[in-house]
Amino acid sequence: MLVHICCSVDSHFFMEKLQQEFPDEQLVGFFYDPNIHPYSEYQLRYLDVQRSCKKLGIELIEGEYDYENWMDAVRGLEKEPEKGARCEVCFDRRFEVSAYKALELGETSMTTTLLVSPLKSQDQLKKAGDAFYASHGVKFIAFDYRKNGGSNDQSRVSKEEQLYRQDYCGCIFGLTMQRDQQHRLMDEMFSPISRQILPASIEERLELYTHRIELEEQSIPYRIIKERFLNYRLLRSSISVDKKVIPSYPLFYSTINRTSTEGKIDFEIDGQFFLNREEVRFITLDTFNALTSSVYKNTQELMFNAPSIETEMALRTQLTGTPFNTSAIVVVDEIPTSKITFLLETKTYDDTREKLIRL
Repeated sequence: MLVHICCSVDSHFFMEKLQQEFPDEQLVGFFYDPNIHPYSEYQLRYLDVQRSCKKLGIELIEGEYDYENWMDAVRGLEKEPEKGARCEVCFDRRFEVSAYKALELGETSMTTTLLVSPLKSQDQLKKAGDAFYASHGVKFIAFDYRKNGGSNDQSRVSKEEQLYRQDYCGCIFGLTMQRDQQHRLMDEMFSPISRQILPASIEERLELYTHRIELEEQSIPYRIIKERFLNYRLLRSSISVDKKVIPSYPLFYSTINRTSTEGKIDFEIDGQFFLNREEVRFITLDTFNALTSSVYKNTQELMFNAPSIETEMALRTQLTGTPFNTSAIVVVDEIPTSKITFLLETKTYDDTREKLIRL
């Protein structure tokens, strides 16, 4: 039987149940989910599905990540709600490719782990599956493992196995509506030019879950915990001197009361140059290099290849005496002597992040 897989949270419990009820059935997992966006999120979910299938002893095949074709398929349905017409088209697309894969492998039946997701309509899924049985001859079997406390069992299994528990279906349109309803920043879509791995980002989780697999391969015990913290995202920033933009780099947690401010350097203390407004400080690239043991040639190089957030936070603490300071600290090649126009737009917000602890 071919089992279309959407994510490990749904698939691990679902395939465990299949193995228990059909011990003689050879299961083949098929991860085909071009709806997942961004690609780093797709990589993260596939990574966890690989781990899950390995633990269950199930063969896993990865389908093509043909995101552009999926986008074409759902065009015009961007505003549809969860369980609406866009989901039907999405199911149709994934079921069609899965059915062809089943035929290619000589399988006569298929199912999907989407059936166990509380966010999906089983009626929609069954309708799509039955349509492809009629047209392709691959029987769709709609297992209902939600009933009789199944959803609670699924939650228990996902916690016991420490599976990656995403908080959106994967679709960019569903995510947009979900974040709008939550009045939350859609920080999943941030990709900084500095190439930094941002706190609570998909890239940070991808690193964490990759490291988790490395620990398991070495039989090193661990736990994945969650912690609350103050997150931060830089939306835009620029420094203009005499109406000319110069290279500049604001350190992590840099904020001002307004979106922009103007002023001149008022005084200097220990290599920090203070603007006469808004508690803004400037340091030269030479000072940045000396305090972080870096060798950047110019600020523009720093802008496109920044150090880790941890390095920046250590520098902020060194400069201000506390990690709680959120004044703007800006790195420039040379300290301007003329009038400065500073544009800075940021978001600071309560958030949670996962952390891996060795036991």
